[in-house]
Amino acid sequence: MSTSTWTTHALTTERLTLRPWLVDDAQAALDVYGHAEVTRWLSPDMDRVPDLAAMRLLLQQWSAEAARLPAPAGRWAIQRNTDDRVIGGAILLPLPPGNEDLEIGWQLRPDAWGNGYATETTHALAAWAFSQDVQEIFAVVRPGNARAAATVRNNGMHWVGETTKYFGVELQVFRLRAADLDLAAPTALGPPNLSGD
Repeated sequence: MSTSTWTTHALTTERLTLRPWLVDDAQAALDVYGHAEVTRWLSPDMDRVPDLAAMRLLLQQWSAEAARLPAPAGRWAIQRNTDDRVIGGAILLPLPPGNEDLEIGWQLRPDAWGNGYATETTHALAAWAFSQDVQEIFAVVRPGNARAAATVRNNGMHWVGETTKYFGVELQVFRLRAADLDLAAPTALGPPNLSGD
């Protein structure tokens, strides 16, 4: 990763604008992170944000964290262009323990699921990361989160394996390289069927 400091770099797609979180986004953020269906799948573990005050505090922490992150890492609010409504959040963050691998992720409010926003977000963040000399990015998915696993595979990410290396919990790891964004490339392999079905 680059050693320059991350700035308030906004990313725009056909339908979305990814921009830095603001404390004024607290209610919109609570509409995402206040849902147990969203937070139950996050790594590291994150409880559902209980109220507006807690969400404001978390947004302040994220803002302070963003000032220390090396480019292209960061946290973004996902804003829909048609109505300027914040519908989710996205990340490019260094993965522990060594902070050498860069994780890509997104969290959408449940009423925004199924519209292709995760795919659009993934492509925007991946293009940004690859333009900053990042060679590969990773998604970590909790076993059982079929929606996220399907989304990362649909985005051209390749299954690498399972590990407890990140966050001390069992996670499926998927990798994306710049060539994987080529829609003409073969589809990504999924994890083996471990249940024997």
